Amino acid sequence: MAAGEYVSVSSQADTERADLDRERKELAASPKHEQRELTEIYVRRGLEPALASSVATQLMQHDALGAHARDELGISDSMTARPVQAALASAGMFTLGAFLPLLIVALFPVTALMWAIPGSSLLFLALLGSVSAKAGGAPMLVAASRVTFWGALAMALTAGVGALFGVMA
Repeated sequence: MAAGEYVSVSSQADTERADLDRERKELAASPKHEQRELTEIYVRRGLEPALASSVATQLMQHDALGAHARDELGISDSMTARPVQAALASAGMFTLGAFLPLLIVALFPVTALMWAIPGSSLLFLALLGSVSAKAGGAPMLVAASRVTFWGALAMALTAGVGALFGVMA
């Protein structure tokens, strides 16, 4: 999963780099057009045309690519793709997510495992979903419900496929 996260976020980073390269070329080829483009963005955001033009001019004098990256492309330092960070976070959460059901295997008798593992896995999904939501400032109940629902669906589909092919224990 961490490798998949790395690949996915790396693709996002590649797209951001390509967008910035294209914008860099556009700024070099047609700076007046790019200044008008930035002015239009600020007018659509509510500035009066004269003020929008002044803001666009000043920002472009300071850091033209940065202004276009942020305001035209939606790319900022705080929101840029970070593949290694995403992969490490994914690996950490999946490791924790795998450890908790293994702990249940160690603590419960074999006869109870058929219900203890999926039940505790759903509980752990809800808890980890809540913690993730809290850390990100999102609604905890919505996040916990979403991750629990999709986790339960994935478990049910996996069990169904296992039953269909006769490979259930």
